[in-house]
Amino acid sequence: MNPPAATWLRLFKGNATESVRIRSNKGAKKGSPTNSKLPPVCYEIITLKTKKKKKMAAEIFPTKKPAPATTVQQYQQQNLNNNNTIQGCNWQGLYPTIRERNSVMFNNELMADVHFVVGPPGGTQRLPGHRYVLAVGSSVFHAMFYGELAEDKDEIRIPDVEPPSFLAMLKYIYCDEIDLCADTVLATLYAAKKYIVPHLARACVNFLETSLSAKNACVLLSQSCLFEEPDLTQRCWEVIDAQAELALRSEGFCDIDAQTLESILLRETLNAKELVVFEAALSWAEAECQRRDLPPTIDNKRKALGDAVFLIRIPAMALDDFANGAAQSGVLTLTETNDIFLWYTAAKKPELRFASEPRRGLSPQRCHRFQSCAYRSNQWRYRGRCDSIQFAVDKRVFIAGFGLYGSSCGSAEYSAKIELKRQGAPLGQSLSKYFSDGSSNTFPVWFEYPVQIEPDTFYTASVVLDGNELSYFGQEGMTEVQCGKVTFQFQCSSDSTNGTGVQGGQIPELIFYA
Repeated sequence: MNPPAATWLRLFKGNATESVRIRSNKGAKKGSPTNSKLPPVCYEIITLKTKKKKKMAAEIFPTKKPAPATTVQQYQQQNLNNNNTIQGCNWQGLYPTIRERNSVMFNNELMADVHFVVGPPGGTQRLPGHRYVLAVGSSVFHAMFYGELAEDKDEIRIPDVEPPSFLAMLKYIYCDEIDLCADTVLATLYAAKKYIVPHLARACVNFLETSLSAKNACVLLSQSCLFEEPDLTQRCWEVIDAQAELALRSEGFCDIDAQTLESILLRETLNAKELVVFEAALSWAEAECQRRDLPPTIDNKRKALGDAVFLIRIPAMALDDFANGAAQSGVLTLTETNDIFLWYTAAKKPELRFASEPRRGLSPQRCHRFQSCAYRSNQWRYRGRCDSIQFAVDKRVFIAGFGLYGSSCGSAEYSAKIELKRQGAPLGQSLSKYFSDGSSNTFPVWFEYPVQIEPDTFYTASVVLDGNELSYFGQEGMTEVQCGKVTFQFQCSSDSTNGTGVQGGQIPELIFYA
């Protein structure tokens, strides 16, 4: 179980400035609620630029009288570089808790009785350790040092773990503290799995789930299967299904293994055009040729894809997409190209090895926030003003678009600019037109790609309409709406300059995938 290091380095490209610092709940008071399988962890997201003082777990889960703050963090920072020095012979008296005294020994040569040579050849780092502390923190270390087959070695080589990730694991064992960052979290998860440190592994998975997006979902899918993390695997599929085109066009898609590629190509619920699936498979094949040190010729790409090419539903493409794309790619043989053309046009269709049924995709759901709608002779008017509402959800969803009202005076065409923002930063925009038939129905307006919405955070949905000024509007608005397993909450937005609020106005529906 040794994921390629290049995959870890590229996974969170552009997101490496984010770090998570976590404290376990080992110090929780007796009788406090815990999970029988895994104690909960608490965490906070910070930036690497923040110079916030780190807290020990004893400070987060205090006893009746919390221990006073000490300089233990200074020693921890020194220990990361193995350059610490302990002043005086009574350093133990400086620290009131065993946790703080243990922290001083992290990556410390003092009393070290074992050393690890960590990292691949040419990138090793020699790290000190203390057998007793390590054995208390890991059953693997216990077996290594005190088991029946224990070997009395003073130096242990660990070529399959990166030094920063091994240090992150040691920091948890010694200091009861978890420091994770985007660049090393996968490698740290690998180390935690290898040495059976389950709480650290769970924290790594939580970090990955929080950081999950279309850009890294395919790589994380591959790694979650390798690490046997079914919950993370399910979260990855949710993102890949809803934001399939973004996921397939991401750099990370080209880094997945062949088995993961086949599982994605088999997926019935991908929300993507088949031409996008085909182009993504060709990009993966080119990357695979480079991994095999082969020139990326058409023949080599076809060999790299193998039978996976038949999982692409080429007959389900629009005829124009096939004729101008797949048919001219060179990847298909002349016989395959001819048979597919006949399949499109002939009454008697030839047999094909390619699946011909379109993918089912995901069915969009609608959150309707008004209990009724109305129209009046002097409402609703637009004149370029913004209608806006804020909302939050309790589960991750993907907003695909809005349902909007139309004209109350017969058929009319509207131009709509829709936007989603989080804390003022735009996440998705779309400018399109829609035709209303004069009824009180809502009419969908879509974003180019579904927008990922995280739970427990308020987002702003806005629309600027241009068209017939007299339109329907919503009444009897609800502050909370239950849609299947997802709960939506609504509140007024300061961006709304045209009268829309929780009780009434526009943006009656949010269209989403969950």
